[in-house]
Amino acid sequence: MHSHWSFEKPPALPHEVVVETLKRAMRDRSAEGEAAGVLVGTALDSDDAGFVEHWCVQVGTRAVSGSPWLGLAGLCLGHIARRFGHLSYEARALAESLATRAEADPSDVDGRALDGWDDARSFLHLW
Repeated sequence: MHSHWSFEKPPALPHEVVVETLKRAMRDRSAEGEAAGVLVGTALDSDDAGFVEHWCVQVGTRAVSGSPWLGLAGLCLGHIARRFGHLSYEARALAESLATRAEADPSDVDGRALDGWDDARSFLHLW
């Protein structure tokens, strides 16, 4: 059996839509799927690095152990580092922490956090 993976790049949405969607998903886990696309689209396309970083940090610090949000937040922090060449101290520390947790226990944080930290280290020259 051969399967094909495809990636559909979500669009960046207006800030108010992003905020409302992410806040709703933090209250109601059933909204996490839609919100994941919103976070990724924002990380890939928004021109406001501070806004994107803020919401990645919010997601990455509020999600519970085992939540797919943790790996996604780490991945999106890597996107920000790649696109803007900068992360705040707090965001960089979170990306590193999520990657460390993913390496120690993938059931705690999924491997996307490792990919995000690799991007952050590479694009921020932290090797």
